[in-house]
Amino acid sequence: MREVIGVLRGGPSSEYEVSLKSGASVLESLDREKYEPRDIFISRGGEWHLHGVPATPERALRGVDVVFNVVHGEYGEDGRLHQVLDSFGVPYTGAGADAAVLAFNKQRTREAVQNLGVKVAHGVVVDQVADAEAAAFDIFRSFPHPAVVKPVIGGSSVGVTMADSFHALVRGLERAWKVAPRALVEEFIPGREATVGVIDHFRGEETYALMPVEIIPPSKNPFFDYDAKYGGQSVERVPGNFTREETSELSRIAKLVHEKLGTSHYSRSDFIVSKRGIYFLEINPAAAVGLTKESLLPKAVAAVGAKLSDFLEHIINLARGQKRG
Repeated sequence: MREVIGVLRGGPSSEYEVSLKSGASVLESLDREKYEPRDIFISRGGEWHLHGVPATPERALRGVDVVFNVVHGEYGEDGRLHQVLDSFGVPYTGAGADAAVLAFNKQRTREAVQNLGVKVAHGVVVDQVADAEAAAFDIFRSFPHPAVVKPVIGGSSVGVTMADSFHALVRGLERAWKVAPRALVEEFIPGREATVGVIDHFRGEETYALMPVEIIPPSKNPFFDYDAKYGGQSVERVPGNFTREETSELSRIAKLVHEKLGTSHYSRSDFIVSKRGIYFLEINPAAAVGLTKESLLPKAVAAVGAKLSDFLEHIINLARGQKRG
């Protein structure tokens, strides 16, 4: 008898479209001989649907053996969906509620990672105020520039701006505050961007790090923002052109952060490899990781000779055996 796998996608966040594509990729790639996929779609307004028909969460989850959560951003990553799934006792992929809440907050994640002895860029948190210019003035006088301005919560580089002038800083704060009530302003670290996927209990290792992927933004926009990430402008080198020492250190840090932050099953961490060393940027727990054919983790999985369907089966097996609470 086939297992019923509920694939949760959509949701109320700005990453709605990316989540739909990730969910479609999972639905398409699941082995039909082993699994019965169930398309559980959540609208922008938060309404649940089962195979396109409105349904309560209880109805949509009835009979599901494992939930594969690919609801990116708000609701899917911030612990709220996790609490719903926990209340029904259904196993699901990825981090539990507490770890999800931590990983969704960039400032809390920065602090936790820095406490592990990992380098992070100098940064300050700015609460939303009516006068963005006044807030920007204080930062511009005392903070190294250029700077990166991002919402404290959220992913996929939504609301992220490179600020190389006072007016760009004002615009960056206003843009970030449209996504979240707090903005994180970080020193820009020049270097090469890398991302490292981590998978639990894969290929005989308790925590397995995939080969680092190097992300090469377009020359006309050297900053890896949302347009570069999802507009098909960037180029990924899989595996990245890193030295043996850089590869080893990237893998070590990615595994360390994954383990210590409790981002179960799989995650993807982003870094800058600079002349000053390797700097951690952020971690993407399972629900935040894109699984489309164009996404970085599937490309890294393919680079080690594994198929996406095999990866999905492995993660489902991990979720089935997960004890939460």
